[in-house]
Amino acid sequence: MKTLIKLLIKKRFKISFAESCTGGLLASSITSVSGASKVFNLGLVTYSNQAKIKVLKVNKNIIKKYGAVSHQCCSEMVKNLSKISKANINVSITGIAGPKGGTKEKPVGLVYIGVKKGNKIQVNKCKFKAKKRSSIQKATVRKALNLVFRAAK
Repeated sequence: MKTLIKLLIKKRFKISFAESCTGGLLASSITSVSGASKVFNLGLVTYSNQAKIKVLKVNKNIIKKYGAVSHQCCSEMVKNLSKISKANINVSITGIAGPKGGTKEKPVGLVYIGVKKGNKIQVNKCKFKAKKRSSIQKATVRKALNLVFRAAK
């Protein structure tokens, strides 16, 4: 984590997050490190569909048609977060941490992580095999930080 923060400071990058299934764990992982205030701009926990629609301005039809846990929703979340935050790197997370709430089409452990740097948006579909909610959340944060590190290089 310190390496990531040093890299972001060196590049003069600001980062922002919009989290759903991780409930602020990503923001917490960054802010637990000294020096984070130089790079961390904004963290939103848009847990409910209502928050995604009202705060992040995700079109409600996207949620209706594809669901909150979808490539489309994740993409809108990160795109609209970047408008709010004006950060260099923006990250959105939406998924099913379980242990309930999964379906055959969208099983527990399905998570989308969106990363936007400049005009480039990359949405990663992840399927974490862990059974415990906290394990899925931690795996999601690790993956998101890895993606931020790669985007910042």
